[in-house]
Amino acid sequence: MKWSEFFTSSIGKKFVMALTGIFLILFLIVHVGLNACIFATWFDSEDHGAMFNKAAHFMGANWVPRLLEIGLFAGILLHIFQGYALEMKNRSTRSVGYAVKLGNRGSKWYSRSMGLLGTLVFLFLIVHIAQFWVPSRITGLEETIIDGKPYHDLYRRMIEVFQQPWVVALYLVGCASLLFHLLHGFQSSFRTIGVVNKRYMSLIQATGVAFSIIVVLLFALMPISMHLGWVK
Repeated sequence: MKWSEFFTSSIGKKFVMALTGIFLILFLIVHVGLNACIFATWFDSEDHGAMFNKAAHFMGANWVPRLLEIGLFAGILLHIFQGYALEMKNRSTRSVGYAVKLGNRGSKWYSRSMGLLGTLVFLFLIVHIAQFWVPSRITGLEETIIDGKPYHDLYRRMIEVFQQPWVVALYLVGCASLLFHLLHGFQSSFRTIGVVNKRYMSLIQATGVAFSIIVVLLFALMPISMHLGWVK
């Protein structure tokens, strides 16, 4: 089989989905770590978002993160495209249903709903980019002075955005969708690239569950904390 044929086949599409999925998992680690800097105010009352704004400035001003950012958007788009292609392929092959509905005995509901969950995450991502990435990279933000230097005050932008209850609710829906998407996608990605040993898969599944819960809880805690005034 030629490489061009491989990447257009169902197996090839799943392989691309797995690789881009693992890449996006690594991005989530970086993203949640950077965003967690907002909680520095819990340990230093004089921080007022300085640590977060410095970290955000580094990601926006350094050429390495900016270059990786291009790869990130490419990875997201490729993951979405291949995901929808596989979903359409699966739907076309399921034109005749099973005589007996297995329900969760055959697979978890979220593993059968990856298309819907992925769509909800995608819609949330559009809103997130419009609210934070566009102002930060394109339209501009108000500046704050930290250690005598000007920085975009993305921290203040977050506080302002998360004062709106509908935004907080939207983010919580997005986090819930991401949780279930990861619960299946994490272990599925490693299985697709060839990790099938039972001992390793048990470890990967446990790691995937822990990763999904911790990352999503941290993401969800950010809008809640700012809306309720736990972070100022």
